[in-house]
Amino acid sequence: MAVMQGQWFARYPVLLALLAQLAAVVLLGVLIYAAAQLSSWRPSGLVAGLLQGLLAASFGRWLGLSRWWWWLNLGFVPAVLLVSGAALPSWVFLLGFFLVLLLNWNSVGERVPLYLTGARSRRELAALLARRQPVFRFIDLGCGPAGTLLWLARQFPQAQFVGVETAPLSFAIAWLRSLPRQNCQVRYENLWRSDLSSFDVAYSFLSPAPMAAVWAKVCAELPTGAWLISNSFEVPGVAADEVVELKDWRHSRLLLWRVPG
Repeated sequence: MAVMQGQWFARYPVLLALLAQLAAVVLLGVLIYAAAQLSSWRPSGLVAGLLQGLLAASFGRWLGLSRWWWWLNLGFVPAVLLVSGAALPSWVFLLGFFLVLLLNWNSVGERVPLYLTGARSRRELAALLARRQPVFRFIDLGCGPAGTLLWLARQFPQAQFVGVETAPLSFAIAWLRSLPRQNCQVRYENLWRSDLSSFDVAYSFLSPAPMAAVWAKVCAELPTGAWLISNSFEVPGVAADEVVELKDWRHSRLLLWRVPG
C-alpha cells in the first residue's frame, strides 16, 4: 500500500503540493493561536501569508518535491492575498491558465504530465552513465525545461546530449537554456518521430501509459547493447536488467534495460 501511495504521489506532484499547503495552514494556525495566548502580537494578512508560504515551501521540499515547486509553494498564498485585493482584468487569469497549459501540453493528448527529475535521481543517473565510455550520445525523451539534461551535459563534457520536447513553453525554456552549451541540443520534436538509431542511451520520465510503446520503439531503433533508462515507470511484462533504488519516501527507482540484439 505504501508503494502504491508513493507511486500515486510521484505521478501527481500537485497533490503533494496541496498537502504541503494544508499542513502549513494547520501549523500556522496553531502558531498564531499560541502567540495570541502568550502575547498581543497579531500578524497582518500579508505577513501570515508569507509565513504560510515559507512553511509550505519547506514542507514541500521535505516531502520530496523538486526545487521549482519551492517557489510555487512559497508564493501561492501571498499571491492569492495580493490578487484578492487588486482589481485585475480577467485576461490575467486567462494568461495564467494558458501558461500552465503550455507547460503541461503533453498531458492532454498523451497522458504525460510534466515530471522533473530530482537531485538524487540525477546523481544516480550520472553514476550509471559514468560506466560508459566518455564519448556517448544521450537523448532525453521529453526533457521538459531541460534541468537534468543540462546538468548531465556539464558532468560529461565529452558526451553529446539531445532533448526532445513538444510542450511549447517547456521547449522554449529548455532551448534558451541549452544555447550556451556546445554538447547539448534541444529540439521541438515529438519523441515518437525522433530517430534513435544514433544514440547510446535513451532516458524517459513519462508515465505508465506510453511505456510499452517506448520499449517497442527503442528495440526497433536503438543499437544492440544501448540502454533505455526509465525513471519510476516499468515496461509492462519486461523485467529491467538493473534497478537502482533511490531510497526516497516515494520508493522511486531508475530502471535500466539493455536493448537486445
